[in-house]
Amino acid sequence: MSDSGYQILAMIIYLLAMLAIGWYSYRRTSDLDDYMLGGRDLPPAVAALSAGASDMSGWLLMGLPGAVYANGLVEGWIAVGLTVGAWVNWKIVAPRLRAYTELANDSITVPSFLENRLHDRSRSLRIVSGLIILVFFTFYVSSGMVAGGVFFEGSFGMDYRAGMLLVAGVTVAYTLFGGFLAVSLTDFVQGLMMVAALIAVPIFALVAVGGFGEVATQVRKVDPQMMSMVRGATAIGVISSLAWGLGYFGQPHIIVRFMALRNAQEATAGRRIGIAWMLFSVGGAVATAIVGVAYVHAHPDAAVADPETIYLRLGQLLFHPFVAGFMLAAVLAAIMSTISSQLLVTSSALVEDLYKALTKGDRTDSFFVLMGRLAVLGISLVAAAMAWNKGGTILGLVAFAWAGFGASFGPIVVLSLYWRKLTTVGAFAGMVTGAIVVWIWGSIDGGIFDLYEILPGFVANLAVTIGLSLATYRPNETIDREFAESARLAGRLEEGEVTLEPNG
Repeated sequence: MSDSGYQILAMIIYLLAMLAIGWYSYRRTSDLDDYMLGGRDLPPAVAALSAGASDMSGWLLMGLPGAVYANGLVEGWIAVGLTVGAWVNWKIVAPRLRAYTELANDSITVPSFLENRLHDRSRSLRIVSGLIILVFFTFYVSSGMVAGGVFFEGSFGMDYRAGMLLVAGVTVAYTLFGGFLAVSLTDFVQGLMMVAALIAVPIFALVAVGGFGEVATQVRKVDPQMMSMVRGATAIGVISSLAWGLGYFGQPHIIVRFMALRNAQEATAGRRIGIAWMLFSVGGAVATAIVGVAYVHAHPDAAVADPETIYLRLGQLLFHPFVAGFMLAAVLAAIMSTISSQLLVTSSALVEDLYKALTKGDRTDSFFVLMGRLAVLGISLVAAAMAWNKGGTILGLVAFAWAGFGASFGPIVVLSLYWRKLTTVGAFAGMVTGAIVVWIWGSIDGGIFDLYEILPGFVANLAVTIGLSLATYRPNETIDREFAESARLAGRLEEGEVTLEPNG
């Protein structure tokens, strides 16, 4: 069998495994809570790897190694910001959100939680939140489909549109039928594939080069400053990279995993597993780049035209073609895990946050599950139509959407969990302010506007939300009781830290 034959066989095995998980999950999905949130029965390991895999996408295996390979460790600041942000997110958001969403009328989406947390009878907050998710994530899903088409085009010479439809078809199939459980279980498998690949590639390359000493020697010959994290760095650049970590608090496809944990206490185990996975993955990605520099210098015939393909190139050179096929599948896994997570969150926004909010919603669970599946199909068709012709702004769109979600939802989510005086007026105005600031800031270049737009958007949201909430706050005994109970259930407060006085 030819090398490409082995790689195609590995890819087929991977895709069939994803479909099998979808079928298994379909057999275990009976109601809307199962379909949208897995019945709140997600083990911490599955939640942790699912959150990580759906977060990182192809950036982890191609974007980060390519940036470090081309420019050195100065490109690693974004990885630092994301790792710290993920840890803080698991630490302060996960346990409270798991407890509070169940108390707040068993909310299964972020918009429904905000409405129930604030007892908003106008439904305006839920509808606007759902619209933001629907619009941004449709573009997000489309960008993932484009990445899938480009992957098959570059790896196997397949027609771009055929590759895009293959990725979309398999991902939509297991998401449509298996819902949240299928997305989470496939993410778990995909997360294991990603971290295994990112550990194996640099280790085998290290051995091939001749050990740590030889790698250091070869790297110094190429660029003595490659290991510096400050060479060429600017204050705005470093702050912007670190600010990516703020985005975690507002990413619906990530924090929904917290809501699906079996209980709030399991957030601790989830945090440890998730951050360990992230450290190994990010460390492996950086190591792949550094060892890749040394390997290519020692073996000039291994040079790559595109730095972002260094991981793929090393995998093809160092492993049997069948194993290399699974290395390629790890990239596809990263792309598909993100598409499926965003697809399901978009479906839930359409059904749970818009359809139910705009209608009486007095239908059976089986009807809403069917609506959820139809929503997945409909959104997929729209996203595929948008992805039919390749665009050149995928990375820019992802960065913009990450900032948009982080600045719109992030401060509101954190304040809803930790500040009793948050009001509907404050949350609504802050959310809109964060989105507008991100939009305006991101469209201006030069000077201070080179700062990543998530930071000014996040700060503006906080200021407006707190100011208007203080101006419109009225004591509410029910809200105060739920707030205190969520803190108790989360197990994160010392005795006496929470009281039921309405002005606390």
